[in-house]
Amino acid sequence: MPRLALYSLAVCVLAVVAAVLSFARGSWLGVVWILLAGISSNMTWYYLRKAKADRAAAHETGREAEVTG
Repeated sequence: MPRLALYSLAVCVLAVVAAVLSFARGSWLGVVWILLAGISSNMTWYYLRKAKADRAAAHETGREAEVTG
């Protein structure tokens, strides 16, 4: 798993915990934490898909080099 995906996943989990705690204490600040969790969740998926696409491209490039070489 790419490092940036791990970081954004950690931020997502912490933001969800902060949102739960904020709402439990009666604060509307939890809405901001939910928005942050959504953004960091999207970042996690982006970095995971990017890593998968990069691996596939590297694999295809290596395969083409074997065929032409």
